[in-house]
This record gives sequence, C-alpha cells and structure tokens, in this order.
Amino acid sequence: MRDPYEVLGVQRSASAADIKSAFRKLAKKHHPDANKNDAKAASRFAEVNSANEIIGDADKRKQFDRGEIDAEGKPRFQGHPGGGGRAHPGGFENYSFRTGGGPGGGFAGAGAGAGGFEDILKSMFGGAAGARGGTSSFEFDGPFNTPDLDINAAMTISLEESVKGGEKRVRLPSGKELNVRIPAGVSAGQQIRLKGQGDSVAGHRPGDVLITVNIAPHPHFKIDGNDLRLDLPVTLYEAVLGAKVRVPTLDGAVELSVPKNTSSGRTFRLKGKGMPRTVGPSGDLFVTVRIALPDGNDAELEALMERWRESHKYNPRSDLG
Repeated sequence: MRDPYEVLGVQRSASAADIKSAFRKLAKKHHPDANKNDAKAASRFAEVNSANEIIGDADKRKQFDRGEIDAEGKPRFQGHPGGGGRAHPGGFENYSFRTGGGPGGGFAGAGAGAGGFEDILKSMFGGAAGARGGTSSFEFDGPFNTPDLDINAAMTISLEESVKGGEKRVRLPSGKELNVRIPAGVSAGQQIRLKGQGDSVAGHRPGDVLITVNIAPHPHFKIDGNDLRLDLPVTLYEAVLGAKVRVPTLDGAVELSVPKNTSSGRTFRLKGKGMPRTVGPSGDLFVTVRIALPDGNDAELEALMERWRESHKYNPRSDLG
C-alpha cells in the first residue's frame, strides 16, 4: 500500500483534526454507494480506510513514523546478523512465522531465543500468524472495526409502539430494507443499533446501522419527559355543577371526578398513568380541563347568561390592573 500520508493527501506534520477531516472528505468522495458505476471506487475507498487506520490512530501513527510498522500496519523488525529475513530500505527486515504443525514452528530465521515471539505478537495485535504452505508473512486475525462504515437512519413510531414495543420495517438511504425490533419503553432520540448491517469493505468488519427513534405526535397526548399531558374538554354545566368524566390513558379509560365550579385550565394529576420507565415507576398523566361551548349560537344559553350577568357581576381579570 502507498504511504498513508500520501493517500490522505496530508503532510507528516498534519494535526489529528486535519487527518480526520481529510479522511472524511475522501471516504465520502470514494464511497462505493456514491460511485456505483466505478468499479475501482471500492478499492480506493478501502485504501483510504486503511490509511486512516494507520495515521488516524495516535499510537499506530507513532509506530509508523518510527518505522516500527509498515503502511499496512504490519510490524517491521530490525534485522540481526545471520538472520533469515529479507532486507528492506531503512535497515529493516521482514520475517515470517511457521505456525503449522511441522517442526521448527515459531519465528523463521531468527535463531535461538525466539520461541516466545509469536505470543508477544499475539498480545500486541490480538491475532495469530497465518500459516499457508508452512510459512507466511505475519497477518492479523480479524479486521479492525471502522466506525465510518456505520449507516445512520431515522424511524418514526407511534406513541403506542414506543410504550409496548413491536416490529417495524425501515428503508435505509441505500434502499435496503430491514425489520427493526422496537424495544418496549424506547424514547424519542434513543438509538437502536443493528450490528453488522452497515456498509462493508474488504478487509474490515461490516459497520452497524444506527436508527434514531422519533415519536409521531399523538392526537390526544403530549409527551413531557416521562409524563404525559392531556387537554380534557368538559361542558359548561360539567364545570359548574361537577361531573364524573372518562379520561383516556395508555392502559385504557379511567374515571375522573371534576369538582363543582372547576375553571378552564385547572389541572389534575393521575399518578402512574404516564410513560412507563425501564427502571422505576411510570410517569404521571396531567389532565387539564378545557371548557368547550356548544357549536353555533344557542339562544337559550345566551339568555341564561344575560340574566346571570345582570345578577352576578364579577371581573376575573381584576388583578391584571
């Protein structure tokens, strides 16, 4: 692979932020989804990702700058007299492992004292040397995870689905469709992760799909944290005389006693009738009374109010000045 600095088009003195910015621009430019008619886009995208894995990681960048690893992240080891490696520019040599079942397994060409070297490399890189035909160059077991292969999407669900859970089919920006399990109690803004369903590039584990949950407005309830709010229409006579009225909740309707002489805007609290919590008790439902007059003109009601106004003078706005 080419020099990672050259691949990303940055100087060796570039800051981490400059490297990240260059990587994001090139990854977007060469992404296979954006170059469906370009057969070479995938290889360019893979090269950009590989370069970022080296110099986008602070520790690996230092190792590369010191000549300890090459552009592919493979270790470069200083040659010793009598060693069996191939010379490379800079005085380094490339050694291989024998990890097959035959005698002489271990570090090829290193001489005595190298018996534990394979274990050292395993601990350094989390993998083992491949063995193809007896000996092979050191390889990593398992590719590195690349967050930029993740796909972000959004999903809008109903209030009832957020409370009870369920399953919904989601279409990704790429056109791919997935069935998504909605956990009970999911809240707006929460993300659902689908592992391994994101973009994929040779040499890397597939990314994930991150789905941000949105909750559609409900015709009756408004979400307020873990609580719910509901405007409850009542008639004029129910507000004046008092009444027992049915109130909808997520668990079904309940009966609320509206006291006599209840003004519009008065709020009642129904404990535990709000949004369920994954831990702890559910939120509450706050019910606000709204006096609703009948549609159209009602001559009888108007006459009653005329008489009432003459005999019951009061000003509810007197404290407003």
